[in-house]
Amino acid sequence: MIKAIVTDIEGTTSSIDFVHKVLFPYARERIADFVRQRAGEPAVQEQIEAVGREVGDDHIPLEEAIHYLVEWIDEDRKITPLKALQGMLWEEGYRNGDFTGHMYPDAVEWLRRWHAQGLRLYVYSSGSVQAQELLFRHSDAGDLTPLFAGHFDTTIGAKREADAYRVIAEALELPPAEILFLSDMPAELDAARAAGMQVLGLARHGEPMSTQAAAHRWCRDFAEVAQVMRAAG
Repeated sequence: MIKAIVTDIEGTTSSIDFVHKVLFPYARERIADFVRQRAGEPAVQEQIEAVGREVGDDHIPLEEAIHYLVEWIDEDRKITPLKALQGMLWEEGYRNGDFTGHMYPDAVEWLRRWHAQGLRLYVYSSGSVQAQELLFRHSDAGDLTPLFAGHFDTTIGAKREADAYRVIAEALELPPAEILFLSDMPAELDAARAAGMQVLGLARHGEPMSTQAAAHRWCRDFAEVAQVMRAAG
């Protein structure tokens, strides 16, 4: 029996376009000035130092760190210090009302239903925990953060590595088989399944056409996920 659901964000609860056409451009336009202006703040300085560690330079110059950050945004790299700094920028954007976090209506409906039914809900995304909480707190469906029991990001491990899902299961204090992981990425589903979790793919714009995809069951939305869960008992 499923006792907890761990969900991805991009392409699962929320549109990929929101991330790539709203959040990423917002951060790219502002990240250089943000880092220059706030480099003296401990939280920002910590991430600048983390950029240096990523590239093997413990004394990285500020402008060089900025160069890497912009390059990583352009390459859509899943690197922890970049995600942390983006989260700080997005916090300003949400608070200023520059945008709200996109949510698919079916995801909102079923997250609320599952929470009411007593299922424990979690998020695992490549975006930082801060960025995740901001999206759900400032969503276009209102504040959804009370629905979630916890959040995980790449500080626990890469989403395509089974060990990360083992860490999540240990944190939830549940057997992996009692956890359902939802994602639109076949490689992430592979990793979660290798860790012993149950998995379902979200294919909101047509089932992914790949050899990896064929190994998983795909649902069009969260309502179909709920149907599969009911049929499985």
